[in-house]
Amino acid sequence: MENEKQRCIASEKLCDTGFSYTLSLISGKYKMTILYTLMEFTVVRYNELQRYIKGISYKTLSLSLKELESDGLIIRKEYPQIPPKVEYSLSERGKSLMPILDSLCEWGDRNRK
Repeated sequence: MENEKQRCIASEKLCDTGFSYTLSLISGKYKMTILYTLMEFTVVRYNELQRYIKGISYKTLSLSLKELESDGLIIRKEYPQIPPKVEYSLSERGKSLMPILDSLCEWGDRNRK
């Protein structure tokens, strides 16, 4: 233990950590909820998401989906038909977050009253 280098908070920044990067991708009121929904139901349409996530506005859902897609966590598939059909699913990158969401779910199941 004597050979371990002592870390000094004054010389480090939270924004340089993997923790901060991960939070930047999943922070926001509904992003983790959207990811959880896609984990549970695999492929989901926009209106299904909006009904499942009570209280989310059209604008908030739309913005969250665009950000998750831009960050490579979800896939948006649009079908050329009338009326338009759009489905969302997890990308491989998004699927790699699922063990973390599973752990959160398990913790919640064990600790809720």
